[in-house]
Amino acid sequence: MRVAATDADLATVAELAGRIWRAHFPSILSARQIEYMLGWMYDAARLREEVARGVVYELLLDEDRPFGYCAYEELPEGELRLHKLYLEVADHGRGLGSFALRRVEDEGRRRGLARVVLGVNKSNEKALRAYRRNGYVIREAVKKDIGGGFFMDDFIMEKVL
Repeated sequence: MRVAATDADLATVAELAGRIWRAHFPSILSARQIEYMLGWMYDAARLREEVARGVVYELLLDEDRPFGYCAYEELPEGELRLHKLYLEVADHGRGLGSFALRRVEDEGRRRGLARVVLGVNKSNEKALRAYRRNGYVIREAVKKDIGGGFFMDDFIMEKVL
């Protein structure tokens, strides 16, 4: 199940992010970059600012246990941008990520949007396989300076709805 995150739930999102990122990304990113990105992306003020501009955060629940989260936003280009979709590492391989992805796609269709777009680290093979398995294709490669001497080296992927 997924539920819209309230302001009070944003702390849970940040807590989940810390556990998930520290478990999943050490083979992809340095510990320094992981900590930098967690501080940059999951600061309480930043999360509230994103929600205020229209980003929807949802908690993914198994019974009442939060095991992941997603965040998306409607773009003026007629696209739904999936900013985040992360699950506890122990919950990988159960089809829950694909289920959450389908629900995000359904939201895009409900809004009458043309496609879902997302960014994924070029070295995140597990996520790349999952997105390809769900019908996403690479649209472009981007490298974005995020400060602190770090970059996001991503593929932008898309799926036409």
